[in-house]
Amino acid sequence: MPLPPLFAAWREVLQAGYGGRALRGDLSAGLTVGIIAIPLAMALAIAVGVPPQHGLYTVLVAAPIIALTGGSRFNVSGPTAAFVVILLPITQQFGLGGLLLCTLLAGLILIALGLLRAGRLISFIPYPVIVGFTAGIGIVIATLQLKDLLGLQLEADPRHYSEQLLLLLRALPGISLGDTLVALLCLATLVLWPRWVPRVPGHLVALTIGALAALTLESRGVSVATLGERFHYSQDGIDYPGIPPFLPSFDWPWNLPGPDGAPLTLSYGLLRELLAPALAIAMLGAIESLLCAVVSDGMAGTRHDPNAELLGQGLGNLAAPLFGGITATAAIARSAANVRAGAFSPLAAIIHAGVVLVAILWLSPLFSYLPMAALAALLLMVAWNMSEAPHVVHILRIAPRGDVLVLLTCLSLTVLFDMVLAVGVGLLLAAGLFVKRMSELTDTTPLPPAQRGPLEGLPASVAAYSIRGPLFFGAAEKALQVLRRFNPQIRVVIVDMSAVPLLDMTALASLETVLDDYRKRVVTLILSGSHARVRLKLRRAGVHRQSGLLYANGLEQARCKALGLLDEFERTADGK
Repeated sequence: MPLPPLFAAWREVLQAGYGGRALRGDLSAGLTVGIIAIPLAMALAIAVGVPPQHGLYTVLVAAPIIALTGGSRFNVSGPTAAFVVILLPITQQFGLGGLLLCTLLAGLILIALGLLRAGRLISFIPYPVIVGFTAGIGIVIATLQLKDLLGLQLEADPRHYSEQLLLLLRALPGISLGDTLVALLCLATLVLWPRWVPRVPGHLVALTIGALAALTLESRGVSVATLGERFHYSQDGIDYPGIPPFLPSFDWPWNLPGPDGAPLTLSYGLLRELLAPALAIAMLGAIESLLCAVVSDGMAGTRHDPNAELLGQGLGNLAAPLFGGITATAAIARSAANVRAGAFSPLAAIIHAGVVLVAILWLSPLFSYLPMAALAALLLMVAWNMSEAPHVVHILRIAPRGDVLVLLTCLSLTVLFDMVLAVGVGLLLAAGLFVKRMSELTDTTPLPPAQRGPLEGLPASVAAYSIRGPLFFGAAEKALQVLRRFNPQIRVVIVDMSAVPLLDMTALASLETVLDDYRKRVVTLILSGSHARVRLKLRRAGVHRQSGLLYANGLEQARCKALGLLDEFERTADGK
């Protein structure tokens, strides 16, 4: 089995040809997306319970590795909002070290998926499942931002959505005027700015306006919580506000703090506890990255290599935790902005990581003035866009009831429990509905008059049926049960199998039961016009050697065999 190629996206770029115009497009797109990524990376790191610099480290390390080795020309990778609902509980339970170790394990799983060429399997996840858990994630993220959006002080650190809502309601009397005003101003900017100046990223403008508003309010005695007040870093034994203005250093995840602040102890038990969330991270990372690649291809008219993209995502998530980076995956909003800004190759994603590098080294002191409410407003808009509320309402209006049930189930379970359970239950529901719909396509009926031409004139002791549709576990028993309902005078049953594309083990077992019943009644079954693969399965199962079963290439041959059997029955009866 050939391995998925590394550098698949670059190979496509080189085949298309790279020139000065492409370079200018990559530079423009990289600068644009880099500006968008800086505040988002910090805000998403805060949302998952770690200091903001870890979001920047994720972009700095994972994004260029994925761009170099992945299978999509336009995917831009980094922290994404979809992971908040998975990563936050991991941080709460295992600390920063546990989160990074879990990300490393997820990277290994993604590499395995790429090597096993599982990229195409992601396309089998039903659309209502994806929309349901995506909308649910958006609701959870929006709820999580209310604390900083309104400047609330919660009594505890909740781990479940219902607890979060209860604590937020209790804390509402302590709403902060300054934080709320900054949040409303930023939200208004994020909504209106793209309509006025669509070419300039609204994220940067909103955060700048929010920071200036916070400084103005502080000068008038109205307090506003800032990033510098919430987060600190140490250098030479001295604490400084904000994020460190230097590059991350290599360190094993288990050397970093756990939930109690002490370094983790690497053990089999810890790895076993982290395996399930690592699988969830890998699954969601694969889904989001490949969906992102599909969206980018649709905008640019290109094609991606799904297995190479999984391999690249795995390598990025394997390396990022070694330098303090959290989970990375392709971001649909940033990738779409990348295409619209004129990107031609993965170089744009590498340049966007370079913009983040410049921000870490030279702009870090300014980040201390960013209001927490402004970052919360930014994530609130991300959550709104991610939930696609108008689209969800439209689907609920037009979709079949079964799909609506799947969507609402996934949404509810994502909000009230977790995404892993939601996707698992959603897939089971969708599979059940698929089996039900497919079983409704399979039926067994008396042969229609239009198809009885070759069988005209046969005596009443011959019955003719037609089976249409696949004979599998959801439909076989119902379809074959009809063949056992006839009067005692019947001696030959002809079944037209030309419309049966496949049958499974359940159908084989049901067919053997029918044959056993026919032998007791001295009835012969003739299967007419069955496909070669159907006859091959019957042969492999040994059904073709059983007495009381004959094959015919078509209805004319079936007629001849039926008449021959009736003659034999008559001679046997006369002999007695």
